[in-house]
Amino acid sequence: MNATPPADTPRSARGRGLAQRLLPFLRWWPMDAASLRGDIIAGISVALVLVPQSMAYAQLAGMPAYYGLYAGFLPVIIAALWGSSNQLATGPAAVCSILTAAALAPLAATGSEAFVAYAILLAFLVGAIQLALGLSRLGSVVNFLSHPVIVGFTSAAAIIIGLSQVNKLLGLPIGRGDFFLGDIAAMLRQLPEAHLPSVAMGTFAMAVIWACRRWLPRWPGVLVAVALTTAASAWIGFERVADAPLEALADPRMQSVAAELQQARLRIREIEARLAAARDEQRQAPAKGGGGRERAAELAYEVELATLERDDLARESALRLRELRSVPLVARGEPSAGLARADDASSADGTHWRIRDVRDGRLRLSAGGEVVGYIPPGLPAVAMPAFSWEAIRSLLASALVIALVGFVESISIAKSIAARTRQRIDANQELVGQGLANLAGSFTQAFPTIGSFSRSAVNFSSGARSGLASVITGLLIMATLLALTPLLYHLPQAVLAGVIIMAVANLVSLRAMHHAWVAHRHDGIAAWCTFVLTLLLAPAIDYGVLAGAALALGLYLYRTMRPRATTLAPQADGTLVEAGGAEATDARSRLAVIGFEGSLYFANVHWFEDVVLETLAARPQVRAVLVVGDGIGEVDASGVDALGQLAERLRASGVTLALCSLRRPVIDVLERTGIAQVLGADNLFRDTAAALAALEARMDGTTRAPTGPAGH
Repeated sequence: MNATPPADTPRSARGRGLAQRLLPFLRWWPMDAASLRGDIIAGISVALVLVPQSMAYAQLAGMPAYYGLYAGFLPVIIAALWGSSNQLATGPAAVCSILTAAALAPLAATGSEAFVAYAILLAFLVGAIQLALGLSRLGSVVNFLSHPVIVGFTSAAAIIIGLSQVNKLLGLPIGRGDFFLGDIAAMLRQLPEAHLPSVAMGTFAMAVIWACRRWLPRWPGVLVAVALTTAASAWIGFERVADAPLEALADPRMQSVAAELQQARLRIREIEARLAAARDEQRQAPAKGGGGRERAAELAYEVELATLERDDLARESALRLRELRSVPLVARGEPSAGLARADDASSADGTHWRIRDVRDGRLRLSAGGEVVGYIPPGLPAVAMPAFSWEAIRSLLASALVIALVGFVESISIAKSIAARTRQRIDANQELVGQGLANLAGSFTQAFPTIGSFSRSAVNFSSGARSGLASVITGLLIMATLLALTPLLYHLPQAVLAGVIIMAVANLVSLRAMHHAWVAHRHDGIAAWCTFVLTLLLAPAIDYGVLAGAALALGLYLYRTMRPRATTLAPQADGTLVEAGGAEATDARSRLAVIGFEGSLYFANVHWFEDVVLETLAARPQVRAVLVVGDGIGEVDASGVDALGQLAERLRASGVTLALCSLRRPVIDVLERTGIAQVLGADNLFRDTAAALAALEARMDGTTRAPTGPAGH
């Protein structure tokens, strides 16, 4: 009777392993009732935090608030399904959002259609880079961003993020120039004009979040703050808006600027219509033969010129709108009857109006606080990002920075949680998950997303056992988009500013930078320089992290260019100790022993040669140099050549170069390249004792059999 083969044969096990590599979420199953309950509770808890946070981070990125909900929907689900961590919560995050704003600010006016299109394309590029790195098993590339650099950058970015929200908290306009700290200083000079109800709303929200963290840690403090302030905003009429014709402006300068803004926007619409037609013709032109290709080239040139004109007009429009928004206005009666500058007249009721926007020949005015406003109900449209080579070239460097910084943040969060859950984190699989999340997000109107520390902590503390918790979070955001957006209309912008400030407050870590300084001066220099440069270069903070990474790499190369090399003195018992200048002249004065600690490669071969030659110059009686190589981890082509040339040069001067205690990989390289023969088999020793005995006997003129090459 034949025995029944076991169900779990090696072939079925391999098949299951392949399926789990392609579909990592299969590892969640089977799931018991306790795990399912934990995932449901965690998914709901994170969703309650994510709804207000995502809207706040969207505005931090320069996007309309509801785009945060788009970024909190599909990317959250995809990252969980194809990621490695069971508790990492992906979605909009503060650092990623401000990097997005910094990358796009030079290209288009904040919040404009062009800005949104660039943000969606940026998400696609970030996802493509992360996916390519993950599939290529290059997760280790993130090591180029050292921990001190990330700490310095994150601390500076957190300060910038917090300061960038102060104007919303105060209800004041802010300019957007090339020097962020200068913009903040200019805004603070308007402090007497602060909108006190906005200050009260934002401060109250921050107090509620802080109180919940301190005394009610299980309560969703952000949601409580948002719910209370949104209800209060609707009840007291926090948003006070009105319309007026351009002619209502009494100031001729302001009326002229408003008219120019209106004309510029009309011109932008005309250009965008022309661009759409030109791009359609451009796609069809190559199919028409040789003449069609010439026409396609002409169209490409026209599209490029029109795009530049549109972007210039968008930037000019943004500057005009900022100028209009910065001037407080007063009205005698209804605003439509006439508006004067507040410094030229006074209002009967003390109300100060500000221009929020100019549309269709009319002024949109506000005398209250800013609120989120109308959010389009329904799911985001599925559409291709707007590809253009010009845009890709402009965004590629920023996409690389966001991809690497975002992944470093995500993998750090995942590993910190895994240390408690004892889950194994696969960096390459996490790259694949993050990459797919950003790619999927780019097709559903999302900006770049990464792992969130605060939401991952909520996810873990709420009992999440698998990525199903994040899937539930994403589905709840979908439900919010479908049915709950009207409830968010009256949410004050000052409250979103308070949410962001409270979220990033803990990211400032001066203690960690001090710790880096104590651990190694070079690490401290890299951390503090990254911190200072990021602050000074804001809003272009991506240059800060790039400069910090370059500095850290340069300091590392500097360290390895001058590795530790010490003169050693043999003792009577055969051991070696560090020798001072006086100790070097002993009975064995014709033998110099040098300890070399570090890889021998292109950047330090000249230093190695200088150490040997300076030793010989100081001790001309030396006839043999022994290099103790147990600290040489590897040797490259430059190191091999340097050894060979140095051995021949010393041999011509009557000096022998010998090596001992080499590691097996180093010996293999010397043998493969033939340098072992150049050095001589009798000058390579297995250990220090054998080397000292053989070299001393050789110099004494006695005959002693060589011990053979090291490692044999």
